[in-house]
Amino acid sequence: MTERSTRPWRRRLGRLVTGHGGPDARFGARLLAGTALTALAAVPFSLALVLVESHWSPLHRLDQGVAERLHRSALEHPAWVRVLDFLTHVVWGPATMRILVAAVVVWLLWRRAFRLAAWAAVTAIAGGLLGLLVKNVVERARPHLPDPVSQAPGFSFPSGHAMTAMTSCAVLLLVLLPLVPRAWRPLPWALAAVSVLGVGYTRIALGVHWVSDVVGGWLLGIAVVTATTLAFEAWRGDIGRPRTTPAEGLEPEITTEDPEPAVGSESR
Repeated sequence: MTERSTRPWRRRLGRLVTGHGGPDARFGARLLAGTALTALAAVPFSLALVLVESHWSPLHRLDQGVAERLHRSALEHPAWVRVLDFLTHVVWGPATMRILVAAVVVWLLWRRAFRLAAWAAVTAIAGGLLGLLVKNVVERARPHLPDPVSQAPGFSFPSGHAMTAMTSCAVLLLVLLPLVPRAWRPLPWALAAVSVLGVGYTRIALGVHWVSDVVGGWLLGIAVVTATTLAFEAWRGDIGRPRTTPAEGLEPEITTEDPEPAVGSESR
């Protein structure tokens, strides 16, 4: 094939990569591509999945040992079980987390921060769908313990509660941090950490998940957030905005009257 004959294909490939619809079109394409490639790019989660699927003995002993110890403690403290049940289903439940994210998305739309709203919605929805897909592919059974103190439907790996907590807390942090005075920012980080760790503990202590289920949910949630955040950062680069850090939030401009430029006003 001659150099001249390959030029049209190169031009077409360049158009597919860069897009002709401006930063918005590239942002949407990167969101979709990043979501689709999350499972392949999530090396830590992939490693956890391999260990679970191969029934790695050290991991099995860890799962079984922790489950049995926490189950004995739960049987001895029924009042604590009721507290755990309230925390896992109400305070840190997936429905609560999704309602909070949905409220943030509505607020972002009202603020006309459409791209940040799209990022938040795609991150939450992609996380839920991907977690459900992996559950049904792996088909890992939940713990079977004598005198169970709680029940949960479906498969076990990864933990949907743990993954939802990770993605939801990340969305809330990265969107709302710019609104928090710098001196107070350690507080929302601490609340997010307590929520993520706390929901993981409740799932194991109630005997409905193994330790590896919870860790797998956290890792997959991190992978989803990373993929969609990279897509959002690429859009910021397209319009000439500087990269941000997690300490600053995803879009520090959310505190201004016009947080996102209108289509056609982006930097070239």
